[in-house]
Amino acid sequence: MPNYANRYISNLTRETYALILAGGRGSRLHELTEWRAKPAVYFGGKFRIIDFPLSNCINSGIRRVGIATQYKSHSLIRHVNRAWGHFKKELGESVEILPASQRYGDEWYCGTADAVFQNMDIIRHELPKYVMILSGDHVYRMDYGALLAKHLETGADMTVCCIETDVEEAANTFGVMTVDNENRVKRFDEKPAEPTSIPGKKGTCLASMGNYVFNTEFLFEQLQKDAEREGSGRDFGHDIIPAIIEEHNVFAYPFRDPSFEGQPYWRDVGTLDSFWEANMELVSPEPQLDLYDSSWPIWTYQEQLAPAKFVFDNNERRGMAVDSTVSGGCIISGSTVRQSLLFSNVHVHSYCEIDQSVILPGVVVGRNCKINKAIIDRTCIIPDNLEIGYNTEQDIANGFRVSNKGIVLVTRSMLEALEAKQSKNTLDTNQIAEPA
Repeated sequence: MPNYANRYISNLTRETYALILAGGRGSRLHELTEWRAKPAVYFGGKFRIIDFPLSNCINSGIRRVGIATQYKSHSLIRHVNRAWGHFKKELGESVEILPASQRYGDEWYCGTADAVFQNMDIIRHELPKYVMILSGDHVYRMDYGALLAKHLETGADMTVCCIETDVEEAANTFGVMTVDNENRVKRFDEKPAEPTSIPGKKGTCLASMGNYVFNTEFLFEQLQKDAEREGSGRDFGHDIIPAIIEEHNVFAYPFRDPSFEGQPYWRDVGTLDSFWEANMELVSPEPQLDLYDSSWPIWTYQEQLAPAKFVFDNNERRGMAVDSTVSGGCIISGSTVRQSLLFSNVHVHSYCEIDQSVILPGVVVGRNCKINKAIIDRTCIIPDNLEIGYNTEQDIANGFRVSNKGIVLVTRSMLEALEAKQSKNTLDTNQIAEPA
C-alpha cells in the first residue's frame, strides 16, 4: 500500500493551476462512449474516470482546477457539478467546467495544446506560477506535489510525467521519450509504430502519461508561437514538445510508487478489453489499486441508496456474490454472482448466473439469464432466459459487440434492436402459420 503520509502540500501546490483535458471521445470504447465522453465513463463500482485526476489534485493540495470539455459532455458536466461543485471561489478554490467556446477564433478545440490556448485568459486570471496539464481519461493515484517539487528542483521549463511500459503496448498509442542520465528529454515521438526501448531494458519504453507541468509564462509563450505556426496540429505531443526540447529545459518525471519505488498502478482504459480487465482487477483479494486506502481517498458523487441486499437461501435459488464488488441499491434475488463488479441499483432476478462481468448502474437482469465476461451498459433491461458471453456467433447475431478478447458489450439500444428483430420474426412466423 502506498504511503502518502509525506505529502508535498506547500506553496508549490497552492501556486499551481491544474487543467484537466476531458474532451476526448474514446472511440475505441465504441458504444460505451456513444452518449458520454471517455472521462465520464463509469469505473470501479461507483466512480467515473474523471474522479481519479480530480481526487489526485485535491489530495495533493491543488485546489484550483479547470476541466476542458467538448465531446458529448452533458453526463460529465452533470457529474462534476454534483460531485465537485461545493468548492468556494472565495476561499481560493474551485473546480470549473471550461467548455469549448471559441474564445480566440471560430474553431472548437483542435488539439490538446489548443484546448489550453483557448483558455489562457482564464488561467492568467488565476495568476499561478505553475500550470499542470492533466489527461482526464486515465485511472491512477498520484501525489502531484512530488512532481511539482521535482520540476522546481531541476529548473525545468516543462516536465513530462512518464511511466515505463511494454513497447508493444505503447506502439501507436502513447508518446515515447528518450532521455539522458539526468532524465532530460532528448527526443519525443508521438504514438510511434516502433517505440524506442530504454537503454538496457529491451522491450520497455518510457511513455508519456499525458501529464505536464509548465512554468506559466513559458507555457503561454509556447502556446502563442504554436498558434502562429502554420501547419501545426495544436497538440503537445505532436507539436509543442518536439519544438522545445532542443533549446529549453524539458525533463521527464518517472512515476514511481512511493512505497517501494516500483512500477505504480496506472491504467489507460481506452479499449473494451482494457476497461474490462481493469475493473476485474478490483475484485481480486488484494488489488494493486486499493480503493479502501483512506490516506488517499477517491472522491465522487454518491447517491443516498439502501444497502445491497441478497435474498433467498435454499437449494433451488440462493442470492449470493463471491469474489465480487456490489454497490449500494443492488438486489441479488436468488442468483449467483461470481468475480463480477456491480454498480449501484442493479437488480438481478432469480435463477441467474453472472460471471466475470461488469454491470453498470440501473441494470435489471431478468430470470434465468446467464452472463459471462460481459460489460452491460447502464439501465439495460436483460430479458428473461438470455445468454450472453457463451456463444460468440449468437452474441454477434443478437447485435452485441464482441471485442478482440471475447468480451461482450451490451447496450440499451442493442437490446431494443434485438427485441424489435425478435418481434418481427414472431410476427412473420404467425403470418405464415395462419390458414388460407
